[in-house]
Amino acid sequence: MAWRGQLSKSIKELRVLFCQTSPASSSTRAFVENNYKELKKANPKLPILIRECSGTQPQLWARYDMGVERGIRLEGMTETQISKALEDLVKVGAS
Repeated sequence: MAWRGQLSKSIKELRVLFCQTSPASSSTRAFVENNYKELKKANPKLPILIRECSGTQPQLWARYDMGVERGIRLEGMTETQISKALEDLVKVGAS
């Protein structure tokens, strides 16, 4: 879990997109509810944008230096898998 404190060193902006009501976004909603405070506390200057929109497929987007962006579709993933996907995005930014 040490990688959570490294978010702001690798990523310039993190965006989480999901639907407020759809079953496909339930794990993403749970991930945000259970992890946002910890992530923000460990990375206070990192913009973490939560975007809720009816009918939106759950996605995680990271913006790196020079405007490079990378996204991952989260549909069907568990909270643990979403956490792993975020860790992978951090590793991409570190390399």
